[in-house]
Amino acid sequence: MTFSDELVNWYNQNKRDLPWRHTTDAYIIWLSEIILQQTRVEQGLPYFYRFVEKYPTVTDFAAANETEILKLWQGLGYYSRGRNMLKTAQMVQQLYAGKFPTKYSELIKLKGIGEYTASAIASFSSNEPKAVVDGNVYRVIARYLGIFEPINSTQGKKLFQEAADDFLNKKNSAIHNQAIMEFGAMLCKPRNPACGICPVRLNCYAFKHNATAVLPVKLKTVKIKERYFNYFLYTDGENILMNKRDDRDIWANMYDLPMIETSELMSVDELVSYPETVKYFGEYLEIAQASDVKKHILTHQKLFIRFITLIKQPVRISPNWVFIKVENLKSLPLSKVIFIFLDNFLN
Repeated sequence: MTFSDELVNWYNQNKRDLPWRHTTDAYIIWLSEIILQQTRVEQGLPYFYRFVEKYPTVTDFAAANETEILKLWQGLGYYSRGRNMLKTAQMVQQLYAGKFPTKYSELIKLKGIGEYTASAIASFSSNEPKAVVDGNVYRVIARYLGIFEPINSTQGKKLFQEAADDFLNKKNSAIHNQAIMEFGAMLCKPRNPACGICPVRLNCYAFKHNATAVLPVKLKTVKIKERYFNYFLYTDGENILMNKRDDRDIWANMYDLPMIETSELMSVDELVSYPETVKYFGEYLEIAQASDVKKHILTHQKLFIRFITLIKQPVRISPNWVFIKVENLKSLPLSKVIFIFLDNFLN
């Protein structure tokens, strides 16, 4: 049996029963692919069902507004995915009259769809012979062939794509791609891969050379940025002061609380006399409570967050700050850290 045949045979006996595997509808496949980027299936599955229920067609999706999409996306992270999805749906509505394209050459031109996603949709919806290369595929190929070129280097990306193309069963690309990704997700896992029951282990470089722990290789090029967020909560019980974020930073176009970012961690006393604090809250800031500093990890950022509960409202209101009825908070898209804080505070 070929490498592809072995994986497909394994897949047919071990695959998970996932809803997007029962359709060739490019729209449904697109939903699943975007939702599952950087997300475990267990976490993404409820979101997939919610989106399909609320927006059964791409036309329905295109008619939504950004606030609705971000609210439905709340808690999933990487919020740019949700914003790009809306733009993609609107492009499909305008350019293809609401019929989601299935050709790679058309998919790759849509907002938020890169080479992997375009290949996956084209392959799964129309069996177009395009090899998909995601994190699972990188790992399987690196271990099986013994490729030590970093997967995130220019040469590495080219090398792995060529290898994936060589392995591809061009007549049955859909099931081949599903099989190699599922194989990486369930058996050839990042840690503790199940080599003992692997059907291709006898020809696997990593198995023969005890190299599963070191493959694949990845360059560490991203520096983690540390940021210090000081949130201010003011509510009269019926209304709460919120901040509408712009589109130039994390959590773009979502809502959080009025916030002052500092360049370093400050004590509450230092924060009270900080010039920007004085500008908005006056020299005599009355504090009901100050939380401990909490750490919140994003992909490339580490946030240190403190919540300050105020007795009196600010003396000056920023243009992005707006009073919202407490009862209407449930309709606003909030970042996970803000949602949890407000949920605990108000309940």
